[in-house]
Amino acid sequence: MPAGRPLKLPKTIQEHDFVLLAKKEKHAVIILDGATWHTAKKVKGFKNITLLPLPAASPELNPVEQLWQQLRDRYLLNRSYKDYDDIVKSCCEAWNNYVDIPESIRRLCTRKWAKTNN
Repeated sequence: MPAGRPLKLPKTIQEHDFVLLAKKEKHAVIILDGATWHTAKKVKGFKNITLLPLPAASPELNPVEQLWQQLRDRYLLNRSYKDYDDIVKSCCEAWNNYVDIPESIRRLCTRKWAKTNN
């Protein structure tokens, strides 16, 4: 990664996270966008995890696609880059700036129609 502010990466979901969910008797829904590498065979053994595959060509339902749209609209649109490292640096800066906005990810992924009782 180019020099500059370190990239703030979210915690990735690991197998031990599923074990913790099972111990806490919590339920999780994992959204899969249909990419062939999103085949979570290990997850299928957990009764407290629901896999939710999205329909093909439905970026409006995919939070990652919406995140990329926000980054493009706010920080990356109509720019030219010197080289690959400049692209990576710009994407890292865009991500860091976006996650610095309070509640940005939560607002992006929240839907009024998808409320739970908790």
